[in-house]
Amino acid sequence: MSPLSNYKKVEARFVEKIEKFLNTVFTKISSSFNDMVNAGKQRFTVMLIPHSEKKIFNFRISVFSLIVVVFLLGCMLTSFVIFTTQFKGMSGLLSTRTESLDKKESDLEIIRDQIAELKSVSRVFEASLVKTLGTLGIDNPLSDSAKKPGSDFSSSSYKKSTQEETIIRELEDLKSLSAFLRESVESFDEITELLVAQGELLVELPTLWPLKNVRGRITNYFGPAIHPFTKQWYLHKGIDLAYQQGTPIVSTANGKVVEKGYEPNGFGNYLLLRHKYGFFTKYAHMDKVYVKEGETVNQGQVIGTMGNTGLSTASHLHYEVRIGSQVVDPERYLNIKNRPGE
Repeated sequence: MSPLSNYKKVEARFVEKIEKFLNTVFTKISSSFNDMVNAGKQRFTVMLIPHSEKKIFNFRISVFSLIVVVFLLGCMLTSFVIFTTQFKGMSGLLSTRTESLDKKESDLEIIRDQIAELKSVSRVFEASLVKTLGTLGIDNPLSDSAKKPGSDFSSSSYKKSTQEETIIRELEDLKSLSAFLRESVESFDEITELLVAQGELLVELPTLWPLKNVRGRITNYFGPAIHPFTKQWYLHKGIDLAYQQGTPIVSTANGKVVEKGYEPNGFGNYLLLRHKYGFFTKYAHMDKVYVKEGETVNQGQVIGTMGNTGLSTASHLHYEVRIGSQVVDPERYLNIKNRPGE
């Protein structure tokens, strides 16, 4: 027998076995399916027996129907659980949003109260600023802004209106307040320029207290007085400031040293300074002198120390102010600036 014939026989046997196996599997599957269908077609009788003597209620249901009912009940239960979970989540989110909204509403009320307080303070500030400008002789730029719409700071509460109208009104008030503050800055710039000009003027006038960082005690004022040695009336041409020896003495204004000398029976060590606008200042009974004739000094510069030289009863400074050749009361100019400690 040829090899080809043997191969065909083996192939035929293999195919035959495969067909038998498939037929067996199909038969078993078909039988199992029929058994399942038959089992599913089986019916059960459900009886509901009431405790009373009413009619008994019963019905018949197949296995397939029971499976479908159980499946539907399972789907409904699953849907209910999912819906309940989502509802709780939405409820929690809604609660959080509500609390956040309440907090924002509370914060908004606080902001409104702050705006009302700011408006109240701005009225006081405006009145004070107008008074200051009037005192300094500066034109009031706020008078025109007071006539502009929305710049009225006199109302302290809002009229009842819708929330949108209230917000618009608050924004208008804030814009008006912002414009008011901008115009106030211009007024303060003018005040600053005026004060700077006055400061530049004051350094040229004898307005600074002649003792450095201390007040001292005025033992003799300007005007008629009894001389401590002759016991006669005379015109005291300055003021006497008593303090401990060595206390620094400062120039009361920008100027130039025009005279430096010593009088044993009079002023002892003394200095005479010339300033602008015809002013002269004199410092007498000094212990030490730190400047020389012809030297330029600045207001506040230490020019010497307090002593007891010349005709003096104790350590003190005799301080004079002259305009030209006429003596004047130094306190008129010293009062322009605050004294030390006041």
